[in-house]
Amino acid sequence: MKKNIRRTVALVALPMMMMTVVAGCGAHRPVIDPKTSAHPERYETDLAECQQLAQQAPGAGAGAAGGAAIGAAIGAGVAVASGHKTSAGQAAGGAAVLGGAKGAGSGAQERHHMVSTCMKGRGYSVLN
Repeated sequence: MKKNIRRTVALVALPMMMMTVVAGCGAHRPVIDPKTSAHPERYETDLAECQQLAQQAPGAGAGAAGGAAIGAAIGAGVAVASGHKTSAGQAAGGAAVLGGAKGAGSGAQERHHMVSTCMKGRGYSVLN
């Protein structure tokens, strides 16, 4: 039993750490139309400030952790409810990975949206 738990923890922990690192890489750089933007010469300064504001959001790491926890609980619950108690750890691990991936994507998307919204608020015509 302990061997299965350790294996499940290893199967969940490594992908979660990788998702957190990958999702946190690369800040969003919105493409703007300089002809219709208020201050295209201030783009780099405004972008840096907007990216810094977006870093205050929970982001991908928190989304991944939350998604993994929910996925693990659902996976284990389904396994137990369907009479597969011995497979609960494996089901929890698999569902945690899927939930973590979804959560990481959601957190990264939120930061992306925050940067674009901030830039629009500063008078830029954001194209993406």
